[in-house]
Amino acid sequence: MIKVTLPDGSIKEFKQGSTPMDVAQSISAGLARNVISAKYNDTIVETSTPLTTDGNLTLYTWNDDEGKQAFWHSTSHVMAQAIQELYPGAKLTIGPAIENGFYYDVDFGDQKISESDFSKIENRMLEIARGKHDFKMRAVTKEEALDYYKKIDNPFKVELIENLEDGTITFCDHDTFTDLCRGGHIPNTGIIKAVKLMNVAGAYWRGNEKNPQLTRVYGTSFPKQKELKEYLELLEEAKKRDHRKLGKELELFTFSQKVGQGLPLWLPKGAALRERLENFLKKAQKKAGYEMVVSPHIGHKELYVTSGHYAKYGEDSFQPIKTPNEGEEFLLKPMNCPHHCEMYNSQSWSYRDLPKRFAEFGTVYRYEQSGELHGLTRVRGFTQDDAHIFCTPEQLDEEFKKVIDLTLYVFDTLGFENFTAQVSLRDPENKEKYIGSDDVWEKAENAIINAAKEKGLNYVIETGEAAFYGPKLDFMVKDALGRSWQLGTIQVDYNLPERFDLTYKGSDNESHRPVMIHRAPFGSMERFIAILLEHTAGNFPLWLMPEQAIILSLSEKYEKYSQKVLSLLENNEIRAVLDNRNETIGKKIREAEVQKFPYMLIVGEQEAKDGTVSVRKHGEGDIGTMPVEEFAQIIKNEIEKTLKAFEV
Repeated sequence: MIKVTLPDGSIKEFKQGSTPMDVAQSISAGLARNVISAKYNDTIVETSTPLTTDGNLTLYTWNDDEGKQAFWHSTSHVMAQAIQELYPGAKLTIGPAIENGFYYDVDFGDQKISESDFSKIENRMLEIARGKHDFKMRAVTKEEALDYYKKIDNPFKVELIENLEDGTITFCDHDTFTDLCRGGHIPNTGIIKAVKLMNVAGAYWRGNEKNPQLTRVYGTSFPKQKELKEYLELLEEAKKRDHRKLGKELELFTFSQKVGQGLPLWLPKGAALRERLENFLKKAQKKAGYEMVVSPHIGHKELYVTSGHYAKYGEDSFQPIKTPNEGEEFLLKPMNCPHHCEMYNSQSWSYRDLPKRFAEFGTVYRYEQSGELHGLTRVRGFTQDDAHIFCTPEQLDEEFKKVIDLTLYVFDTLGFENFTAQVSLRDPENKEKYIGSDDVWEKAENAIINAAKEKGLNYVIETGEAAFYGPKLDFMVKDALGRSWQLGTIQVDYNLPERFDLTYKGSDNESHRPVMIHRAPFGSMERFIAILLEHTAGNFPLWLMPEQAIILSLSEKYEKYSQKVLSLLENNEIRAVLDNRNETIGKKIREAEVQKFPYMLIVGEQEAKDGTVSVRKHGEGDIGTMPVEEFAQIIKNEIEKTLKAFEV
């Protein structure tokens, strides 16, 4: 008998050789019907894998991320089989599960594949799936594996196998298909009910441009046709909400090849939007005791050598700027924190002066590969809403919790209600990636976990996701489409104070090291605005909108009254514009809807006579005729509901 420990801590005994499916059946028939993958002692296994030792078992269904990974990885095998049948001679390489689906890299030789071929591949995949073929793992020797792939002339698999150790090599079989695979499959192909190939792209073998170029075929799959339909509808909605598309339509930002890739240019409306976001946070920060500082866009190379940034990122970032002085080099600023450390070092501090909270909207520069650039979400120059708190160890817990409060205020005000806090720790198996002693890391990690617990955050722990100088608390926010984004971050750092020799005089009159907290509720202005654009589909909260209303004049005859309405709105601090073009009112309304003006004020003969405006609301239509002062009060009331003051 073996003892199997379940996630709830309960222990069950089973005959040696029992499978995860046997365990599922012992719990309930419903679970057995839905379980598609499992993990035993931290290793992903099949539901049919014999369990031979005591261990911890987790069962996964389609509703678990791990279950989806097994589902999509299994579907990649089915797609590979279909491709091999339809394109004889095609050489398979690797086919992993990815977020929302899978891909397979294939060498098609002289054959071509395009989106016009997708339907025949999908149809064959569904035929294979309906066969309900079991996925079966088997161990093979290195010699057997090499012999198999040499016989079918697949040099890519041969190369992979040559780098594997004998005794660790497994094949996966289903139907007539065999593939080199480490495992992690669903029980059988019949669970796959819906498939969709998404696109094809070029990909170099093993990501090296000196290697042969392959064709990467992307796809996704689901256990129900209804779920595939919903997913495709979600993708269509995502296209409509793409921040690059909306940014252009709303005239917020642009890019220029002459200026350079990944360097956004903020247009007047976008610059005003950024300014409102900055002022919103500055007002809250001032209440929370932050002091604004400004640092230059470049720094001496030695600054980043001291901080450790140059050793970690120097080779992959913008190259040093040389001056006329021999040996003198500067770098475009990749981080604000070294500058803030030197600001702290500019004078002596007592424990009575702490905490010191330095905040800056500081622009930093990092050389992202051109293939990784994506609108505002991945750029080479971006502005962080950065702040660094220098405090005593005794103040750390309270200060960290105050930063959590500020971050939650930002999310709540801007409508990000669905989020998970991720405690990002270092990888204990790969400590050379990080700086600092074990003792320092243990203290910092415990401080974050304790603060997350005390604040009642819904949090998960992710090992290996820490910054090189310290652990962090990342906020993973879900947008209106259910997509997850990493936004705010808070980090505890004992290392930079050591590297910069930061001190304060304690109550014992001795020198002590402060602890440093890094925090950025927005993360970066560029990325935050991109995510906010897609989350709101460009319908920002009223207080944030570039223009809150547009006055639509029925004809030029009413221009004088329209100008009076505009002045009244401006006197009430309402941002408005006037459209008095010689166009039909229907066209003006349609264009105002596209440009997402929250309110449209229609002015004609009756309105001019009565001193009123006819009001339409974006997406809702007519809401009535009223005096301008009454409309102004509607605006003020709406803003008061959504823009609450930060409470310290």
